[in-house]
This record gives sequence, C-alpha cells and structure tokens, in this order.
Amino acid sequence: MVLVVDDDAAIRTVVRWQLDDAGFRVLEADDGPTALRRIRDDHPVLVVLDLSLPGLGGLDVLRSVRDGRAGRSDTPVIVLSGRNGETDRIVGLDLGADDYLVKPFSPGELVARIRSVLRRSSPELTGDAVVVGPLRVEPSSRQVSVDGRDVELTPKEFDLVAFLATHPRRVFTRAQLLDRVWNSSSEWLGEATVTEHVHRLRLKLEADPARPRLLRTVRGVGYQLSDPS
Repeated sequence: MVLVVDDDAAIRTVVRWQLDDAGFRVLEADDGPTALRRIRDDHPVLVVLDLSLPGLGGLDVLRSVRDGRAGRSDTPVIVLSGRNGETDRIVGLDLGADDYLVKPFSPGELVARIRSVLRRSSPELTGDAVVVGPLRVEPSSRQVSVDGRDVELTPKEFDLVAFLATHPRRVFTRAQLLDRVWNSSSEWLGEATVTEHVHRLRLKLEADPARPRLLRTVRGVGYQLSDPS
C-alpha cells in the first residue's frame, strides 16, 4: 500500500492511475496532518510526499516520520517537489528521504523509483553484525555503535555506513556511492549529497578527534571505511 500525499488532486489522480496499473494499492492525503494520520494508522509500505502542503509542510511530515512520531521511522519516503535546487535536495535527503523527484515528472519514472526504493528498503545486509575496528553495525535492528557507544543515524546515513562496512578498505567514488546506496546518478542528484552525508557521519562516528578516522578520504578518488587501529 503506497500513500500519495499532494494537495493537487490532478497529480494524485495521475499517480494513482499509474500505481494501480503497476499493481499497487493506493491511499491518498491532501495535507500534512492527514498524511501523518494515515502513516500512523494504515502503515503504508512507502510514502510519496509533496513538500508544499497545507496544514503541515512536507519537510515537517518527513521529520515526524523519521523521529517515530508517525509510527515506524524507517518507512521509505520519496519526495516530490517543484524545487530543483541542490540545497533543497540535500535538505530532504538529509532528513531521511529515500529519493527526490522534481516536478514535472514522469509517472512511469515514479513507479520505477518506487520499485527501486522498495528493493533497497529490504537490503541484502542481514544476519550477523558487521564489525570494523571500533564500529559495529547491526543489520536486523539497523543500529550502529562505536566503542560500545550507540550512534543515532538517519536511515540513509545507516545505509551508507552499512554499505561501506561490508566492503572494508575498498575505495568508492561519489558516483559509485550514489549508484549503490542511493540507486541514483549525478544526473539528478549531485555528488555533494555524498560529501554531506560523509561529513555528518564523521561528526557522529568520530567523536574523539584524537583517534584515527574510520571514514577516510582518498584524495581525487573517493571514500573508504577501514579499521583505524
């Protein structure tokens, strides 16, 4: 069941038709408070979320989802927006959006992205914890700790560190990380998104500035995660 949140009835109708044809059940909401209520009560598998909403803006809805006030904090969210600036994309993704699609958009592309996000929301990373030096990644609970200290991450921050932790010492370019973690490319999502997420991960994972870095920048190439000891 996919929840489509947009105050434009025509957009909701077009999206609903496309999703119906693709075999998805569809719920609708035309404002922020209704969206939160449906997320909490109906437990959609994914939310398609417009940013410009009456009553409560889309970013506030996204914050409420990610901090658990709307139920599950890991519900996948695809943002729809008429805002095409890189700053807007970074803000939405940093708050925990799984994808960002700019209006006007192709309904067929939206369906493809929904399928892609749903595949990513059931990651291959399962089973035992992944340990790299002081870092411990728990796939089943999506929890991360450093030296036994729990670290609170956004869903996308977790996806990024979990991916790097399963490929220790391997260097990935920003373009590769966009493709593997965001399942996107620099054609629609700037590589600055990766840089910003790595910066925020460092602030959270590397609280002790005296210790060597877990996340290393390989100049002119990209990033790697390795045991700093």
